[in-house]
Amino acid sequence: MLDKRFSANPTNRCYYCKSELFSRLQELAKKEKLNFVIEGSNLTDKTDIRPGSLAKKELKVRSPLQEAGLSKDEIRTLSKRLGLVTWDKPSLACLSSRLPYGVKITKPLLQRIEQAEASLRKMGFKQVRVRHYNGLCRIEVFKHEISRLVKERERIVENFKRLGYRYVTIDLEGYRTGSLNEVLR
Repeated sequence: MLDKRFSANPTNRCYYCKSELFSRLQELAKKEKLNFVIEGSNLTDKTDIRPGSLAKKELKVRSPLQEAGLSKDEIRTLSKRLGLVTWDKPSLACLSSRLPYGVKITKPLLQRIEQAEASLRKMGFKQVRVRHYNGLCRIEVFKHEISRLVKERERIVENFKRLGYRYVTIDLEGYRTGSLNEVLR
């Protein structure tokens, strides 16, 4: 949040974040005499716009899952087969990815989004995104959960208005990773 290049929320904001993160991890790796810094990107991540990948490349950070050619679905299948409890854990992206590019990133704004998403998860929605547009929010859930979202609309609207949203909308396309990047394509 202290890096104004990041908090200005340009289309390459992830580059600034990952540069900071990976630089600090490189320092720690050197101190601990570790040969590599690794991260969890997979093959599926190559299908979206990922400015942080440039920082990863510049700092020679390794991506073992991507290097092994594993997609997100394959990782979930293998994880389930191995009995890992995280095999169907919902995808979690940085809360900044809920803001349209150019909207300044602030801590109170991220907290509002976090509270809105937490209220939906508390209601049993597994994969949620609350996309923020000033006084309006666009809710994304799995397509098969949209009808349940509509049934719970009064409770959701009440919760979201309490958080400061004037308009509460549902994205009829449902949850999809990187939906804010659609304006860049």
